[in-house]
Amino acid sequence: MKQKKQKVENLIKVENFIDYNQTLKIKDKTFEKLMFIYTIAIRELENKIGILKDEFKIFYDYDLMDHIDTRIKSPDSIIQKMQKRGIPLTYKNMIENINDIAGIRLVCPFKKDIFMIKDLISSLPNINILKEKDYITQPKKSGYSSYHLIVEVPINLSKQNIYVKAEIQIRTIAMDFWSNLEHKMKYKSQEKISKKESREWINCAKLIHKLDNQMTLLN
Repeated sequence: MKQKKQKVENLIKVENFIDYNQTLKIKDKTFEKLMFIYTIAIRELENKIGILKDEFKIFYDYDLMDHIDTRIKSPDSIIQKMQKRGIPLTYKNMIENINDIAGIRLVCPFKKDIFMIKDLISSLPNINILKEKDYITQPKKSGYSSYHLIVEVPINLSKQNIYVKAEIQIRTIAMDFWSNLEHKMKYKSQEKISKKESREWINCAKLIHKLDNQMTLLN
């Protein structure tokens, strides 16, 4: 993994910005401040990556990314994830353990683009990569494929400069198609998915993997 870059002078961690040993309360001012900070972080990240996307289109006539999606995890989803993992509901635990509150998904045409985008993000000034998970070369048992990065993004407020964590997912159009449908089936459906259906989803993922490889060769 690429080593973390030197931090920008005067930037602090989110936990130094609040009294983060408090019990997490969705409707209080501290939670509102944190959600604002995560929202600014994802805007900053989207802007930096959007510039890379436009640069490749304008300078090299190449669509490096098909589209960019962003989201901030809902308060209910944050609570549910912490409870599911048995994490006590404090701001400290939320900040330290829930790395995908701010998320951005980069969808590209070809598998080779994934690693190019990853390298470009690694070279962005002041963006620190904390963790990488390569589900491209080693997909999950479910068939899920994507490249995940947990990064620190610097944001500049009027009186504070803060590093904030965000998750980046990089995948192809085909992987995104499979992942979106699989998520709706497994997590949005009222009925439990059978083992047979799960095997069928895995088979579909394998077909997607072959399709991605073939499209890359054709390109």
